Amino acid sequence: QAQLVESGGGLVQAGGSLRLSCAASGRSFSSYTMGWFRQAPGKEREFVCAINWSGSNTYYADSVKGRFTISRDDAKKTVYLQMNRLKPEDTAVYYCAADQNPSFQVVIITRPLSYDYWGQGTQVTVSS
Repeated sequence: QAQLVESGGGLVQAGGSLRLSCAASGRSFSSYTMGWFRQAPGKEREFVCAINWSGSNTYYADSVKGRFTISRDDAKKTVYLQMNRLKPEDTAVYYCAADQNPSFQVVIITRPLSYDYWGQGTQVTVSS
């Protein structure tokens, strides 16, 4: 069992930066694939990025590639999402999620149903 708590959201102007954190509890954090998703009002939850259990592999949605960076610190049981050059279309509730499956196949990690644990979300609002 894992519990995830996101933090770091807020209001920022377009072009600005934010860093989200996701703190996990539970003994198996270091074996989880970790992902970030987001959901804007009236839209489906969409994949943002993911990192494999060792931190050696990452994958990003095209919409955030080159602007966002995911990382993890297993000693702190925390995964981070550094968001740079933010755009108004990045406005959404951001969720972190944990997948017990160590496989890092794109078709799996980009799908919300693949993840076993979810945080409560943190709001990110980018003003124009």
